[in-house]
Amino acid sequence: MTARIYLSPPDIGPAEEAAVLRALRSGWVAPLGPEVDAFEREVAEYTGRSHAVALSSGTAALHLALLAWGVGPGDIVITASMTFAATANAIAYTGAEPVFVDCDRTGNIDVELLAQALSDQRTRGRRVAAIIPVDLLGKVANYEAIASLAREQGVPVLSDAAESLGARRHGRPAGSFGEAAIVSFNGNKVMTTSGGGMLLTDDGALAARARYLATQARQPVIHYEHTDVGYNYRLSNLLAALGRAQLGRLDAMIELRRATRRRYRDLFATTPGVTIFGAPDGADSDGPTRDNFWLTSILVDSEAAGWSSANLQQYLAIHGIEARPLWKPMHLQPVFAGAVAYTNGTGSDLFARGLSLPSGSVHNDATFARIADCIGDFLHRRTEAKGAQ
Repeated sequence: MTARIYLSPPDIGPAEEAAVLRALRSGWVAPLGPEVDAFEREVAEYTGRSHAVALSSGTAALHLALLAWGVGPGDIVITASMTFAATANAIAYTGAEPVFVDCDRTGNIDVELLAQALSDQRTRGRRVAAIIPVDLLGKVANYEAIASLAREQGVPVLSDAAESLGARRHGRPAGSFGEAAIVSFNGNKVMTTSGGGMLLTDDGALAARARYLATQARQPVIHYEHTDVGYNYRLSNLLAALGRAQLGRLDAMIELRRATRRRYRDLFATTPGVTIFGAPDGADSDGPTRDNFWLTSILVDSEAAGWSSANLQQYLAIHGIEARPLWKPMHLQPVFAGAVAYTNGTGSDLFARGLSLPSGSVHNDATFARIADCIGDFLHRRTEAKGAQ
């Protein structure tokens, strides 16, 4: 039976095996330890931050940053509608209300709509406690414009860079924007710790508060003393060792994904109605700005193509190849049906037309040849069916 091809599987090799064995043999197998300390230093250096707090997930990092800023019931947090549910869920954990803003054609938050949302919510007398932009599929958002709006309103920015570690904007690394940022090391990201995330900031007090809350809010006394509700959110030493090995290979894994992006660009170059979502090779016109190629996605104009993204997804699935639509916007999710949203229709359009294709750095030439053959067969069948009409 032919093995299933996944969208973005972990890329694990000898370096990761050696790192985990090193941690095991050290005896530090519980949460925290020397591997965690080193991992935090290395990710902080990679992203140009003063502080990094290793945590059990990117979602935990979002939650703790908001709590450390005092976000709670009665507040609102403005965030991107075009995102995975974790972004909005973390806001809900605090008791605050998410307010959603649609995206522009890049898939990232529409800055003009964000300005409208900020003005409108202030007019309504609501406290905007934070703004959480999201770097969609590894494309860094327009933080220059976002930061300008945030400064005018006195609102902190928490960058959701869960998908963009390794990307850059005008030479600055993802994770370096905002008063704080979070990254994810989930199993489907470019680099992984199996499960994990990190809070990044230049604010030492914020980092200290997050560490305190993440370790069950224990007071520094010999017995167990608690004056706050805390959380079990710290990363294990074993997983941190895995992450350190992955971080050492991150740039190389990004380049492999970049090569895959180019292959898809060539594969669909002459296909009517199909475009690569974002810059075809990940680099914008100014050179230093690029995404991290986490996922390569296409947009399908079904009228021009004669088929839809759903048609291709279903055909690939039949042949054991995973492909997924872009995120369903949060303002369309039943769980957030009552939330305030500022929309322009772009997110809904991207959801309807977008399809993410297998993009992992672990995929080799033979794997891509199988994907290309399957897509080629699909296109040939569609062309034949169109000609027979």
